[in-house]
Amino acid sequence: MAEEEERERGVTLEELKKKMADFAKERDWDQFHSPRNLLLALVGEAGELSEIFQWKGEVPRGLPDWKEEEKQHLGEELSDVLLYLIRLSDICGVDLSKAALRKLEINAIKYPVKLCKGSSKKHTQITTSDGIDTTTTTTNSNRNGVSDDGVFHLS
Repeated sequence: MAEEEERERGVTLEELKKKMADFAKERDWDQFHSPRNLLLALVGEAGELSEIFQWKGEVPRGLPDWKEEEKQHLGEELSDVLLYLIRLSDICGVDLSKAALRKLEINAIKYPVKLCKGSSKKHTQITTSDGIDTTTTTTNSNRNGVSDDGVFHLS
């Protein structure tokens, strides 16, 4: 019944992280879950996800011409990528929720609506009308939000 309720309301990244940790622990797989191994598994799953779209050309949103089995397979491969990403972030000690929010903040600075709306230009090709470069942010951390002391910062 609890699983049905979860599906009904959705699940958080934190809940998935715990489920993945429990899953690995029950099977004694922690010994194999090094960052490198998890990354390689994630890349493999991303490759499987790519294969689904290979040779299909552009696909319209909502996948209206796809069979239900194809959509189910897509969901499974998307889930594999998500679960490996969550497990990798956990093993690396990165709070994925905070990192994602931070990245959205950085992207909002890199891609101001006034300058980017309707454009596919990369942030390195954009400057404001007053010449401000949108490729830099005003933080004391590097590109990944991690300061020189190794602490992840969310401003």
